[in-house]
Amino acid sequence: MDGDRRGWRQCLLGGTVFAVCMAGTTLPTPLYGLYQEKLGFSELTVTVVYAVYAFGVIGVLLLAGNASDAVGRRPVLLAGLGCAAASAVCFLCATGLGWLYAGRLLSGLSAGLFTGAATVYVLELAPYGGASRATFVATAANMGGLGCGPLLAGTLAQYAPWPLYLPFLVHLALIAGSAAILLWLPETVRERRPPSTVRPQRPGLPPQVRAVFAPAAIASFVGFALFGVFTSVSPAFLAQSLDVDNHAVSGLVVALAFFASTAGQLAVGRVGVRRSLPLGCAGLFAGLALLAGALRWDLLVLVVLSAAVGGGGQGLAFRGALSAVAEASPPDHRASVISTLFVVAYTGISVPVIGVGLLADPLGLEGAGLVFIACMAALVSTAGVYLLRRLKGTPVHP
Repeated sequence: MDGDRRGWRQCLLGGTVFAVCMAGTTLPTPLYGLYQEKLGFSELTVTVVYAVYAFGVIGVLLLAGNASDAVGRRPVLLAGLGCAAASAVCFLCATGLGWLYAGRLLSGLSAGLFTGAATVYVLELAPYGGASRATFVATAANMGGLGCGPLLAGTLAQYAPWPLYLPFLVHLALIAGSAAILLWLPETVRERRPPSTVRPQRPGLPPQVRAVFAPAAIASFVGFALFGVFTSVSPAFLAQSLDVDNHAVSGLVVALAFFASTAGQLAVGRVGVRRSLPLGCAGLFAGLALLAGALRWDLLVLVVLSAAVGGGGQGLAFRGALSAVAEASPPDHRASVISTLFVVAYTGISVPVIGVGLLADPLGLEGAGLVFIACMAALVSTAGVYLLRRLKGTPVHP
């Protein structure tokens, strides 16, 4: 009994460290407008600054995604916290665009180091038989941390002094506490190997996985693209079109999408893996439709509903996608297939978001958003129809 309590305490502390790191990746979201005023750059630049993060994540996933299996969980997570701290310092020193690019790249590196290693670490810290609850802790820490970042920064920027400094100073303090916790927690990798054994992971897609992978990848791409647009340009839309200048409200709207994603991922256990992917596609389509309505009629309530519905759809779709491709993959190719899925997903955070930035100047933010929505809706509709046809042709197991 005491061992179980200790295990759950360690599991929760590991989840707290995970959440602190992920919060740093979305911390600048409600502050981009302030940086625009300070440094005088365009909406396109905002989207490029945001998208640099995805390149950092993809680079780590491809080059060192399996590093924690070799050198241990704690060294990799400590390196991730180091990158997060360096990112915060870059934003504190931001007197030009170069600092913002460096800060976002370091933030992407921290997320890439944490995403896989921290998830496995939380599961390994849990007592025997607690895999289901530990999965909940890891999911809540990941998406909940992403949601807490804009909520924290928006609240501090609105109601406290030094809006471009205090959020990052607070985050640095949280990182220092997290590093202390990590040094106290036990290492779970028993047989460690030297760093020279870490090899780049080449994305792979065996022929038998392709039919399952295509709709899963499309749904993941669209879900992450929706999150990318919410976290990069929604504060500007709220300010320019809806006259919502309250940074706390902007942060809350973005946070809602991530919290809804957590709820969607947790709902997969009830609706079943086979149903979750087509239902997630439906949720994403509905979220995109609500966002289109918000852009067309300038209604805040539709933005909020879009965040909630689209976020829930993203959670359902992405967890369903992960489960589907993992089940279809041969054991000796599973890691490479999942890495490929993550690369596609994080491409969704970068490429469409930059496209919105490119179109914002000639078409305006609303026009660029509607073009984005039309493209994403066509993609997710295609995936949804294909999945429904497959679902009708196969037995459904809850």
